[in-house]
Amino acid sequence: MTLTQLRYLVAIADSGFNITQAAEKVHATQPGLSKQLKQLEDELGFQLFLRRGRSLEGVAPAGVKVIEHARRILAEAANIRSYAANERGEFRGRLLLATTHTQARYVLPSVIATLTRRYPQVSVDLFAAGDAEVLEKLAEADFGLISTAGSEPAANGMSVPLFRWQRVLLVQKTHPLANLGRAPSLVELARYPLISYESSTLPESSLQRAFAAAGVTPQIAMTARDANLIKTYVRTGLGAGLLAEMAVNVREDDDLRVVPAPPELPECITWAIVPRGRVLREYALELLQGLAPQIDRQDLRRILEGNQLPSWPQPPRWQAQD
Repeated sequence: MTLTQLRYLVAIADSGFNITQAAEKVHATQPGLSKQLKQLEDELGFQLFLRRGRSLEGVAPAGVKVIEHARRILAEAANIRSYAANERGEFRGRLLLATTHTQARYVLPSVIATLTRRYPQVSVDLFAAGDAEVLEKLAEADFGLISTAGSEPAANGMSVPLFRWQRVLLVQKTHPLANLGRAPSLVELARYPLISYESSTLPESSLQRAFAAAGVTPQIAMTARDANLIKTYVRTGLGAGLLAEMAVNVREDDDLRVVPAPPELPECITWAIVPRGRVLREYALELLQGLAPQIDRQDLRRILEGNQLPSWPQPPRWQAQD
């Protein structure tokens, strides 16, 4: 049994049992991957996947535990490589960051630019998606970035609070809210169509809960993952945009009016989620601290390594990050 065989096994499971896609994922040939799978099954004495002809249809009952153990073994092997690279002072490699579109577009550019200037041999891969997909990507990412309305995210990893932010309204200058001179109440906002992030339609979202507590229902005209799309449709007159404050640029958006969001909408926190047991490369740790300079570097390392209980300082407001 080899690490290569285990890596191929996990790749097959993660590729929907498609041998061709799995081979592409691990940069192997299809016959080579199939041969390694057969050798592993021969050694174990049972089939790991259900088959129909030459196609794989699912994981065999005996294969479930094997794949679980394979994932843990591969994760520990990756940790050993990361630890060794840190000990050697080797600062080159690949950093995979799973993040929401808002963080990718408005928060990360300057931090990543600083990192790549310091470590020019590090390549950064950004996987931008919704919160749920970010959490699913954690198995292979160095860490992920998501936001919640105050509460710590329920994730299989260490949650590091980075900064706090508010939502704002972005409207056309002719919109009834543009000259209100204050934040509208939720009752007032419910009179107008809204354009917001895709999570806004979920019953458990902080927006839906806030409107429900006020006894009104929001008019969600459209949702999007990308704040730039929200702005585009605000400009068409479709509705008022409700988006993160860091997504608003005074110069780029000077054709629109920024209005404070209703105070009943809770403050949000952006979190870094580091998979439990993950040994971060030195440059990944530096990127993480670049997002949360209020956290002591040695404390951050000790907490992530499990040598110190988490006791995070109060995350600053977003403006303090500029």
